[in-house]
Amino acid sequence: MARVGPGRAGASRRSWSGRRRPPTWEISDSDAEGPAGAEASTRARDPAEERRVAAEPLRPLRPEQALRRLAVRVDPAILEDAGADILLEALEALGCECHIEPQCPACSIQWSGVRLDPCPRSVPPELWAADEQELLLLLEPEEFLQGVAKLAQVSDPACSVPWISPQISARLHLAIIGLDTYLWSRQPTTQGTQQPGSPEVAGAKVTVGWPEVEEALVLLQLWADVDVLLVASWQELSQHVCSVTRALAQRPFKQHRESQAFSFCTKGRWASGKPAARDGLGLREAWWRQIQQFNRVSPAMADAIVTAFPSPRLLQQALTACSTEQERLGLLADLPVKAGEGRRPRRVGPDLSRRICLFLATTNPDLLLDLSS
Repeated sequence: MARVGPGRAGASRRSWSGRRRPPTWEISDSDAEGPAGAEASTRARDPAEERRVAAEPLRPLRPEQALRRLAVRVDPAILEDAGADILLEALEALGCECHIEPQCPACSIQWSGVRLDPCPRSVPPELWAADEQELLLLLEPEEFLQGVAKLAQVSDPACSVPWISPQISARLHLAIIGLDTYLWSRQPTTQGTQQPGSPEVAGAKVTVGWPEVEEALVLLQLWADVDVLLVASWQELSQHVCSVTRALAQRPFKQHRESQAFSFCTKGRWASGKPAARDGLGLREAWWRQIQQFNRVSPAMADAIVTAFPSPRLLQQALTACSTEQERLGLLADLPVKAGEGRRPRRVGPDLSRRICLFLATTNPDLLLDLSS
């Protein structure tokens, strides 16, 4: 075999260095897999798939999942009233667990979490182990009025608030059914001269009215942080209990979302913008979406404006060329809007034309564009 000397080798290298090397393609292991590897790579880079994988560990915190782990514990004394069946039917329809067991205090409803599954790794332990410290105490109207009478006689309401005991560690809420009807039914009795059987009940009947009740509501809210719910029927009470249950089921997910660095940023395809390349590809789509952000703008109306003025700069130049303010405000009013089959032809109209013109031309940041809002 003939050997190539150093001179020829150097000449060969010099000859190749003066030429431009043609583009070549490198074959990697992933390319050798064929269409299957390319499809897998595309699927791995899919934003929707990435969002789904990221949201899967947080699935136990979703309200519909947390609702299944929430238990509503009802005291048996509440079931003595015939209207309690409405409450049980509402809780059963809601989908949460309902337990009938003695509570402290009696005639109360408490919420607690059911810890059946271990805490997922991606869920903060404090959110998973947090118990719902909420208690709803159901009172009879007469019992509530007696407490209001005691509350009006003490000088420091914060030290002697009725219905609060050291054994209660949860946040207390009061509920009274039919208080308005009860006060109206006792009104003739307070004006008479009958002698009541019990002095304590008599004091509540004679001295406690709506002014004293309203004052007691304010004192309970400010001094003891106790909410009082006044309802007219078991139906309203059932709706309130279901609303509280749904709110407690939504609390873990909201707390986790608010604990993030940018909790106000909404993730989702509908909230993402239209990407635009450096060569201008995608700018027309972004301009079309900006027009649709105005109120009462259909896709057909946005198409009509983008077709006449493909970019905001072209529209600004057309507005600058107008000689009068009236001509400028009505520049887009007569643009035809493509209508469907069997429909009358439409125009953009003067209202949208005025709003877009003011949006592009005004220098007042406080200007109200939509007069109907």
